[in-house]
Order: sequence, then C-alpha cells, then structure tokens
Amino acid sequence: MIEIINAWPVFLLIFIRVTSFFVTVPLFSYRNIPAVHKVGFSFFLSYIMFFTIEHPIIEIDEKFFLLLLKEILVGLLLGLIAFMVMSAVQIAGGFIDFQMGFAIANVIDPQTGAQSPIMGQYLYTFAMLLMLSIDAHHLLLDGIFYSYKFIPLNELSISLGSEKLAALIAKTFGTMFIIAFQMSIPIVGCLFLVDLALGITARTVPQLNIFVVGLPVKILASFFILLAVLPAFMFLFEKLFESMILSMRSLLQIFGGL
Repeated sequence: MIEIINAWPVFLLIFIRVTSFFVTVPLFSYRNIPAVHKVGFSFFLSYIMFFTIEHPIIEIDEKFFLLLLKEILVGLLLGLIAFMVMSAVQIAGGFIDFQMGFAIANVIDPQTGAQSPIMGQYLYTFAMLLMLSIDAHHLLLDGIFYSYKFIPLNELSISLGSEKLAALIAKTFGTMFIIAFQMSIPIVGCLFLVDLALGITARTVPQLNIFVVGLPVKILASFFILLAVLPAFMFLFEKLFESMILSMRSLLQIFGGL
C-alpha cells in the first residue's frame, strides 16, 4: 500500500508531461481525434513508461506543484517546436496560393480549427499520410519517451534563459522557411514565367482580355506543374520530418543543460 502511495506522484508527473505533449504535437493534437481517446492514450502510454523509465521517489509537497508546472511546460514546448517545423508545409501552400490566385480563398482546417491556404491543406494531408506510412509518428513518441533521460522527473530547473535556446528557435524558424521555399519554388517559379508570357501576350495582342484569360491559364498550369513535382515533395517531407526530430532532440539537450 505504501509503494502505491509513493508511486502516484511519479505517475502523475509522467501523465502530465505526456498529456501536455499531445496538446501541441502534430497528428496527435488534432481536433478530429476525440478528447477521450487522447486522454486514454496518454494514460496507457504513461502507464507503460512508468514501468520502463527509472524514477526516484517523489513526495507531494510544495516542490511537487512546481514539478507539475515544469512538466506542463516541457510537454507543451516539445510538441510546439515539432508543430513549428511542420508549419513549413502551410507556409509553402500560402506562397503557392498567392501566385495561383487562391490567396483569397482560405479553408477551415478540420484538424486544427484554423484557416489555412487551399494548397497548404492539400500538401499537409500528403505530409501526414507520408508520416504515417514511414512510421515517423513513432519517432514523436520516442521523443517524449527519451525526454526523461535529458530532463529527469525530480529536476526542477530547465534552461529557459539560455542563449542556445534563442539560437535554436532562430535556427528552427530559418529551417522552416527554407524548406517552405524549396517546396514552393518550382511552382512559384514556373508561374512567374507564365506571368511573363501573359505580359508579353498582352503587349503583342492588345485585343485579348488578359485578365479574363490569365487566371484560368495560371490555375491550369499550376495543376500540371504540381502533378509533375509532387514526387519530389516526398523527399522534402522526409527532410522536414528529420528536421523536426533533430529540433526536438536539440531542445531536450538545451533543457537538460547539455
């Protein structure tokens, strides 16, 4: 009975970190997954991790409530940095939509409940399917599992004011925009040439209403270009997943003082 009472604080800390992680991490935090399933999955995953990781004896005192806040913060930030990297797909879709003429027509993403560009939502669906097909979502679970090696349960302080953390955030934003640019540049570049051709046509054939003809031509050309470069997107998606896992590991190393 005494062992069970001593185990409850440790299990609660594990459960809080895992649940906070599932609030912000891609795929597991989406709104179309019922909250009961999220809590249940967090509970059973925490139950397995409780018997797997090494944990000290923790008592419920004033320090315990500070540990709860630390676990919430670690889980949220770990999932948030993964979500930041995956946002590169939405940014690339915004670049493409602006050039295609779809920038005014945003859609509601049923997964996050926020407005997203049409092409961004289309590419994001492909990215999520690829993540499931190559088992990259298991690496997300590995990230929360191995986080206890970098940030023990009884460790109260984390390096939030470190210069390395600011450098990591800047590097993550840079990587996100670079990958978004690499995804969008084939379509955006080709549409620029289409705009150039339409401009030349408007000067050489003044009788042609270029505003009426130009938009359907750009949309049709965009679909053909997207169909041609879609296989190359899969390699960029794999690079995106790799950057996501590396960013999570770097964040854990900074929090662990490494």
